[in-house]
Amino acid sequence: MSKRIDSHQHFWKFDPVRDSWIDETMQNIQRDFLPEDLQPLLNANYFEGCVAVQASQSEEETHFLLDLASQNDFIKGVVGWVDLRNENIEERLQFFSDQKKLKGFRHVVQGEPDDFMFGAEFRRGITALKSFNYTYDILIFERQLPAAISLVKDFPNQKFVIDHIAKPDIKSGSIDSWEKGIEEIAKYDNVWCKISGMVTEADWKNWKPEDLKPYLDVIFENFSTDKLMYGSDWPVLNVASDYNEVVKTLEDYISKFSVEDQNKIWFGNANEFYKLNS
Repeated sequence: MSKRIDSHQHFWKFDPVRDSWIDETMQNIQRDFLPEDLQPLLNANYFEGCVAVQASQSEEETHFLLDLASQNDFIKGVVGWVDLRNENIEERLQFFSDQKKLKGFRHVVQGEPDDFMFGAEFRRGITALKSFNYTYDILIFERQLPAAISLVKDFPNQKFVIDHIAKPDIKSGSIDSWEKGIEEIAKYDNVWCKISGMVTEADWKNWKPEDLKPYLDVIFENFSTDKLMYGSDWPVLNVASDYNEVVKTLEDYISKFSVEDQNKIWFGNANEFYKLNS
């Protein structure tokens, strides 16, 4: 069994006001999810560690995740939040720069206007990331792909990774415009993609692996096994599936790949992208 890293999961102490996006349709994740809840799932599926990704937009969230990472060796990296539009962004990044497990940042752009990534303040923040060697996770809906393409094109030296394959509408089976966007954004050498968050874009109660296959085909065809990394999106995945089922779905899909390529998807690419051993 090769090494495995879960490149995308979340921790939280549930707060109904702050976490209002976790609405009544998601009752089974309206509770705390902490390292002691995840570690048995990682162990059962042969994962040696994970990358914890921000779920709320505050520096408190970044500190919370870094505290958990300092107490739990299996949390290999943190993708935090900082206000990239802050005029003192360099100072804020400098403040965090001694945190070895802090690998990059993310903003919940899916909740912003579609032209958000064209904003001058946001782009100034993206410029600042490079001097600290921080990565940036792109969290968007499919309709925001054109703005993301502009962003990655204008910042060729910045490392980006697309979360949740840019959230296509798997439930409806719609694929064409998303596929065109993926074909375009995958051409840029500075962009990776996470195989994550797919079951929650499918029909929560009735999805099956065949529903995901056309979308997996597209990302593998365009990003290749050099630019794709596995992420569970735990605990959000629990609204539509469970940890073991999501892992097995990808295991089955890549079972015909070479061992070398499987190792890249489960471990090597995330390790390289986030520099988890440094």
